[in-house]
Amino acid sequence: MWAELLEIGMLLAFGAAWPASILKSWRSRTSRGKSLAFLLIVQAGYVCGVAAKFLAPRPSFVIAFYFLNMLAVGIDTALYFRNRLLDASPRPESGAGIRLRPAKGAPE
Repeated sequence: MWAELLEIGMLLAFGAAWPASILKSWRSRTSRGKSLAFLLIVQAGYVCGVAAKFLAPRPSFVIAFYFLNMLAVGIDTALYFRNRLLDASPRPESGAGIRLRPAKGAPE
């Protein structure tokens, strides 16, 4: 029982970062700074953890936490691809087409 509780603690600790990563991916709308290789390696690690649980003599409820983390990594990976498409699409330059008048008395 202690081993399972400690494993859940480990999964919760690793999984705690994913909501922040997902939010950052959603808001930034860019794939820059994200590593697809890292996301896939982490996902592979979780798949190995699930496989280990299925091969265990007595599968445990801990597997649910693996699936929760896998879902979070999957969402972040999907956002990576969405953001990559957004990076490839032309974006208007910030302030393009807007011409501001200088303040009174300011040199032009």
